[in-house]
Amino acid sequence: MAGVGLLPNLANAREGVEVGKASAFAKFVPAEELEGSARQQYQQLLQKANKQNALAPETNPQVIRLRDIAQRIIPHSYEWNPRAKTWKWEINLIDSNQVNAFCMPGGKIVFFSGILKKLELTDDEVAMVMGHEVAHALREHARERMAKSIATEGATRIGAAIISGLFGIDPRVTDLVAHGGANLLTLKFRREDETEADLVGMELGARAGFDPRAGISLWNKMSANNTSAPREWMSTHPAGSSRIHEMQANMDKVLPLYQKTIPVQTIK
Repeated sequence: MAGVGLLPNLANAREGVEVGKASAFAKFVPAEELEGSARQQYQQLLQKANKQNALAPETNPQVIRLRDIAQRIIPHSYEWNPRAKTWKWEINLIDSNQVNAFCMPGGKIVFFSGILKKLELTDDEVAMVMGHEVAHALREHARERMAKSIATEGATRIGAAIISGLFGIDPRVTDLVAHGGANLLTLKFRREDETEADLVGMELGARAGFDPRAGISLWNKMSANNTSAPREWMSTHPAGSSRIHEMQANMDKVLPLYQKTIPVQTIK
């Protein structure tokens, strides 16, 4: 009879990936400050792109495509971070050869046209990229990294370590970050953060009706495209057989979520 007591817990077990609790370090950097600064810097990035005629208009087919995919993914983000319900989500496309995409704290998403064109991404693969980047924001990896930098490196070194335009920041280090001259595309999360973003991103995509197996084909494309360009998406998201293996190992947790979204076909 002792085993019977376990049944309710098994019945209520959460479907999807398991990545543990969010880091307690993130609490040392106010979310409101981080998201507010990210919002301001996001607008600056868009304004700069617009001046260079690089900001794709709302009527651009790829912008429409990206926003349609985002609208399917975003509702599934709330479980991972309650703050996501209050975020003013935005997604824009910048014309650039860079194979790059990111999601700032607060749900500010940018895709560069290079990642769509060079990799010839399917909708499922776009969803895996988007899910991965959104997962970084949901799991507050940037906020965690800032807090750890403040704690271990000291405020005087924050500017050189933080990516300009990506992070919101504690008011005490605002000036240091503003004058740090850091570059958005040089951001490197911990390998654990990347693995977590891969898995959470697959789940977000799967729940939104995108095939999570596209994560494997995406990384195969990324590996084939990697030509040691230091400022491209691949350089800040280390891939390899171990990374693909991790996704494959968790596929049985996310594939059923995707299959549930497929309409049952009537047998004639």
